[in-house]
Amino acid sequence: MPHQKRTARGVFGGLLGFVGLSVAAGVLVTAAVTPALALSGMGANNTIKVFNSLPDFLEITPLMEKSTIYAYDSDGTTPVQLAQFYDQNRQEVQWDDISQYFKDAAVAKEDNRFYEHGGVDVIGTTRAVVSNALGQNVQGGSSITQQYVKNTLIQRCVSDSETLEEGEECATAYTTSNGSEGMARKLKEMRYAIGLEKKYSKDEILRGYLNIAHFGGVTYGVESASQYYFGVSAKDASLVQAATIVSMVTNPNSLRIDKPDSETNGAANGYEKTLKARNVTLQAMLAYGKITQEQYDEASKAPVEPNIKPLQTGCETAGGSAYFCDYVINVIRNSPEFGENPTDRLNLLKRGGLDIYTTLNMKAQLSSEQAIHNTVPKTSTVGDIGAAATTIEPGTGRVLAMAQSKDYSNTQTGPNFTTVNYNTTYDYGGSRGFQSGSTYKLFTLVDWLMNGHSVNEVVRGTIRDYTLTGSCPESGGTYKFRNSGNAPGSNLSVMSATARSLNTGFAAMAEQLDLCEIRDVAKSLGMKRADGDELVAYPTSIIGVNEVAPIDVAGSYAAIAAQGKYCTPVAIDRIVGPDGAEIQPPQSTCTQAIPENVANTAAYALKGVMNGGTGAAGNPYDGTQLIGKTGTTDNRLHTWLAGASTSAAVALWVGNVEGKVDLANIRIGNTAGNSARFGIWKQIMTGIDEALPGGAFPAPDPNLTKVVTRSVPNVTGMSVEEATATIEDKGFSVTVSPDPVPSTEGAGLVARTDPAGGTNVNVGTGITIYVSSGNGATIPDVVGETPQEAKQQVEGAGFATKFDKNCEGDDKRVTTQSPGGNTDANKGDTVTIGCG
Repeated sequence: MPHQKRTARGVFGGLLGFVGLSVAAGVLVTAAVTPALALSGMGANNTIKVFNSLPDFLEITPLMEKSTIYAYDSDGTTPVQLAQFYDQNRQEVQWDDISQYFKDAAVAKEDNRFYEHGGVDVIGTTRAVVSNALGQNVQGGSSITQQYVKNTLIQRCVSDSETLEEGEECATAYTTSNGSEGMARKLKEMRYAIGLEKKYSKDEILRGYLNIAHFGGVTYGVESASQYYFGVSAKDASLVQAATIVSMVTNPNSLRIDKPDSETNGAANGYEKTLKARNVTLQAMLAYGKITQEQYDEASKAPVEPNIKPLQTGCETAGGSAYFCDYVINVIRNSPEFGENPTDRLNLLKRGGLDIYTTLNMKAQLSSEQAIHNTVPKTSTVGDIGAAATTIEPGTGRVLAMAQSKDYSNTQTGPNFTTVNYNTTYDYGGSRGFQSGSTYKLFTLVDWLMNGHSVNEVVRGTIRDYTLTGSCPESGGTYKFRNSGNAPGSNLSVMSATARSLNTGFAAMAEQLDLCEIRDVAKSLGMKRADGDELVAYPTSIIGVNEVAPIDVAGSYAAIAAQGKYCTPVAIDRIVGPDGAEIQPPQSTCTQAIPENVANTAAYALKGVMNGGTGAAGNPYDGTQLIGKTGTTDNRLHTWLAGASTSAAVALWVGNVEGKVDLANIRIGNTAGNSARFGIWKQIMTGIDEALPGGAFPAPDPNLTKVVTRSVPNVTGMSVEEATATIEDKGFSVTVSPDPVPSTEGAGLVARTDPAGGTNVNVGTGITIYVSSGNGATIPDVVGETPQEAKQQVEGAGFATKFDKNCEGDDKRVTTQSPGGNTDANKGDTVTIGCG
């Protein structure tokens, strides 16, 4: 139950059950006329004792004020207002920031003896007592101090309520109470007013009153009223403007001048009710010497001419930055730094008077907005197609830009409007994510390097069944990987597989890794499912079946650009409270997620994507070094381009918001739908490279870029199929010679390879398999033998002999033979023997 309802009924209802109205009236009058007597107890009687038993201390709590969210201009240092949030549109100002006209008008109209009495005006109070005694509503007669007390109690009533509706109900119940409850309210206000006068100066009380007073609708305080109704600050308000605003205090919603179509107080009748109320205020100012007759004559003839500055509240006012604004609101809603629960946190935003300076860089933001809106229409006849891009600063996690193709609106409907932020996760106002495609291959690449493999190592990336394993449940399995566009597989280096984004190359890498390790690498680099579920780790996960959000993809690539340091995204740089004190915003948590040498080598491989690889069409080639990775899902429902300079990481998604339209079959802008990402990313990075120039990426680790050698397996005697698989499993490519060769091996079996088995060669070297004809024998080695001995051995093995003329004589020895010894040849072939 709202706080004020409890105190009004619980305390004062019981009190007035035994203090009659006439006695209460005596208390009011006695206290009003002689507050010093009442407070000192001099001449005390029972009524004074009752009055004195009431509390006289009222804590003046901070006013409910609007909060403002700022971004940074193109220079990166000048704040620019994005949006404001409030339950009550109020900006508290100091004494010197309030026009003297406001001060004089308030005193003359509301309490001309303000600077003379001790907090309670006897005449007005007596009138209120009599009205209440007659059963009428309690109204009028309150001093400025009492009105300040009343507004403070109402303010507390509203601010203590969880919702604005509850607060308004509480305030209404308080201000419309009659009978004993009404008398209780008056008695309490008077007692507090007297106590307030003891603690604060008159000027402090008047300033507080002018800041808290209600001026119609959600407008509170003279600063916001001046800005809203006339477009000027309170210190610059003219006599006519100040008198008009002060006149509204009597009946704020009836006398407000922002409803020109009102039949009772609209522009058609010159805001007649407010005009009359204003001139009453001017008459009071004249009567009490606050203005001259000349000033009165001129001001009283002036028409009521508002210059309404429309109230701007909520993220819709942030234009293209609305989705980033919405992300900031969700950061506040989810962060314990702002309160114990989401309701308290959002109430702080709407009531706490915070100045929130965000991480948004307007130059990067405008570059992202323009790139997306120049290409992707907000609506399409071919399907619900959308685009979103998030930019993150490497090494800090600061979100620099966040744009998408739809318009943000909480009030308007239609295919071009949505409040769903495609850039972020579901718990931060986003969707449930989109399949990441090959942008997810980053994590296999990183795990490959963390296991000591080189990017120049060759893997067997052919079209085949791959058996992948993992150390966590439901992670392993066999899957036949194919490549986008039916590209053929082959044995190729990891550098080439990355640049070409071949699924089979990464499947061959994953065969030598642990699927759950790959998933854990992804998690360490900030990747998570947008719906909040655990990342899946079955075989196809390595090519991007997890549904993710651009903000997390950008964060992962930012970590590579930051030499392996991953920082959680942050959207707020600093917060300043209404008293000027700094409030600690949520901080980024930065960790060295992967070793620097691994990150730098991964960046080295990812450069190939943007320079001649699948992402080259998105490279602006403006001299900035870029890393990147493309991504396309099955049936081309979603496409990605994610990458980074050393200064900014950008993740761009273009795809189906709903439905299953093949992007390759439609046009987006002037290009095929599945290629639209390249032009958008190029425009985004062109603007970002100008605003935030990037530097050179560190050199890769030589140990992770070395050319790897391996021993050629000995496959002699195997079938061609078995030998081919054995050789390819070691990372070599295979060619089978079409001509059979003589060999002692059976016909059709492998006779030998070139290079021979057991030879160390670079991984990726081509190995030629020679197939046995089945009609071979081994020529004996007869070098060093006598000609007679040589003849006997060669012919005994099934070959013919031919001697040169130097072999005549018993003292000769064989010095040469062709073919050489221990080689295979067809039986019956001739062996030529030479002697020395």
